[in-house]
Parts: sequence; C-alpha cells; structure tokens
Amino acid sequence: MKALVLSGGRGNRLRPITYTGAKQLVPVANRPILFYVLDNIAQAGITDVGMIVSPETGQGIREAVGAGDPWSIKVHYIVQDRPGGLAHAVKSARSFLGDSDFVMYLGDNLIGSRIDGFIRTFLNANSDAVILLKAVQEPSHFGVAEIGPAGRVIRLIEKPKEPPSNLALVGVYVFSPKIHTAIDAISPSPRGELEITDAIQRLIDWNLPVQSHVIEEWWLDTGKKDDLLAANTVVLDEWITRDIQGEVDASSQVIGRVKIERGAKLIRSKIRGPAVIGERVVIKDSFVGPYSSIGNGTEIDQSVVEHCVVMENCRISNVERLEDSVLGKNVEVTTHQGSHRALRLLLGDDSKVEL
Repeated sequence: MKALVLSGGRGNRLRPITYTGAKQLVPVANRPILFYVLDNIAQAGITDVGMIVSPETGQGIREAVGAGDPWSIKVHYIVQDRPGGLAHAVKSARSFLGDSDFVMYLGDNLIGSRIDGFIRTFLNANSDAVILLKAVQEPSHFGVAEIGPAGRVIRLIEKPKEPPSNLALVGVYVFSPKIHTAIDAISPSPRGELEITDAIQRLIDWNLPVQSHVIEEWWLDTGKKDDLLAANTVVLDEWITRDIQGEVDASSQVIGRVKIERGAKLIRSKIRGPAVIGERVVIKDSFVGPYSSIGNGTEIDQSVVEHCVVMENCRISNVERLEDSVLGKNVEVTTHQGSHRALRLLLGDDSKVEL
C-alpha cells in the first residue's frame, strides 16, 4: 500500500501566515502539522509516499521533509499545477500510484488516533474505498455521510441543510485503484474542481463496496486561525510531557508539563504548562501561560503571553498581554510603557507592530 499526502493548496483561510509559506508547515506544539501526518503514515508501516505540492510552496515542503529519512519512508514529490480539487490531485499522482491501494491524507488535518485500524477496515471488508468519519455537533458545515447496515456508505452530501447524520468526512481515505476509473467518469463541480466526494459517490452508484470507519478520538482541520490554536491546545494537552533541557535561573518557576529545549534561557520569569519553549529562546521578566508554543530563537521581555503560537525568531517586548494569537516568523511586537491592552493578533512573517 502507498500513501498520497496532499500538501498543495493556497491556504487562503490562514492568510497572512500562508502568504510566505505552506499551511502544512505551520507549527503545532513547535512541529509542522505535516510532520504529524507523516508520523501516522510511518507508524502504519507505509514507506512509499507521494507528496502533492504546489508550484508556489512546494520548495518549502521539500526543504522541510526532504527524502523522508526521519520517518524511514521514501517521499516522491508530485507537482499539482493548479488547485483543481482533491480528485485532480489523485489524477496528478496517477503514474506514482499505479495499480496500488493507497491512503490519501490531507496534510493539514490532525487526528488523535493512528490509521492502522482504518487500513484494517479497508482490507477486512474487501472495499474499494473506506472513508474516515467523525461525529460533529454541526454537520451542516461539513461533507456528511449517510450510513447503512454494517457501516456501508449509502451517499455523501456536501454541507446539507438537513443532514442525514452527524458524521462528517475527515480528510483521510483509503482507495483501491478503481477510484481512478471513478475520477475519469466525473465532471468538474460548479466551483470548477474535481471533487473526491463525487468520485466516491460514483463508486457507490456503481454498487461497489464503500465502507466507513468512525473515529472516537479528536479530529482537527487546521485551516483557520482559531482551528490552529485549538489544534495547538489539544496536542499540548495530550502529547507534551515535562522535559527541561534549557537554563532556568533561581528566580524563575516552571509549573506543570513544560518542554524547554536546549539553549533556551528563563530569567526571572514563570512558565505554566502545558507549553513548549524552543531552542535558543530567551524569556526575561515575563510570564508564558498555558497552551503556548514559542518557536526557536524568539525573545520575550517584560510581557505576558498565553494561548499563542509564536513561530521562529520573534521578538515580544513590553506587551501587557498577548493572547489567542498566531505570529509568523521574524515578527516584532512592542508597546510603549504604560499600555494595558490585551492583544489578539494574526501576523504574517516579518511583520512589525509598535503600539
């Protein structure tokens, strides 16, 4: 079995962060989202991975992932010349996929479970497709599946006004080679894209077996700022353990599950976990609160930071309170003495804000 990871797209909903980089490389708990996807694929024993990239952000993906050595996988890069839909991405990877069964995994989705059981469902049911589903509170915001006996999928509906179930499509699928025939049989949707849901529905219409696999664990689509902060919160909550490798002076406190990387320095400051502090970070006369990820090389001075994703080489100085914020790389945020405003910011790389 092979894997196809979709790491193209423009990331419009995460702008301005994605003006200068791929959305799949935005960090959660100081690791790119894409790395968690590759962890899951490698843990399932899949070693042959096709990586769909766009002309605009593909180089950044190549530099971050390389040949796949950290995961003991082999990565093949496939350029999707335009954002033509998920089924178009599969079409672009046709020569790589050949006649293999494959997992298709959206590179900006995080799930709290491994995909081994998902693959077993596919193999044991002798299916031509298995879709991963998650019960959600507002199914009308998602693609929704109507399920029949024994988990067989009856139909898929995109953002229905009257949902037939509360089971939303998660961005992970397993397909047999018959999906290629189904994709060849569909036409672009009204938005001009080849939709993978249309191709799956075509398999259903042909009476081919399409099964479902419902996950109980969390699922997070990191396409927007609030989604990214939620993902950061969940990952820190569930996967971070206390690990202090940096320097903490006698006047500082580290409370709870906090990871402090080598070369980081804590001076007259307090960190309350769960939190991750990257390499060469300097935190002076400051408080970093729960659910914060501070990227390598960042400096925080006389400031309060809580529930934030701060990327590499940022500078935060004299900020009374920074919360619910996402800062890109090389961002500077400073305020004048005496300012007492709580700031909530979404700033792209190389931004500079003085208040």
